[in-house]
Amino acid sequence: MRTTVTLTRQAEELVRAAMADGRSFKDVVNGAIVTALKPARTTTFRTQTHSLGRFRSRELGIALGADKALALAGALEDEELARKRDMGK
Repeated sequence: MRTTVTLTRQAEELVRAAMADGRSFKDVVNGAIVTALKPARTTTFRTQTHSLGRFRSRELGIALGADKALALAGALEDEELARKRDMGK
């Protein structure tokens, strides 16, 4: 495809610098366009998992995995509310 392109001064300087190694104007411009516009390669980010073991509480009478933090927080809150109720607060 033939087209007319008006380059900025900065773009022209970059093209001329790239052409210094013997490449043609057409090769430099096509290479720049393909490099700049092709979709970026994405990589999947993965994290390594580790077992956190099991939480055991003799006072609460529960044994649960560390992923059950809300259940643990609820049990602790229930215990504290019962303690306050028994103290008359």
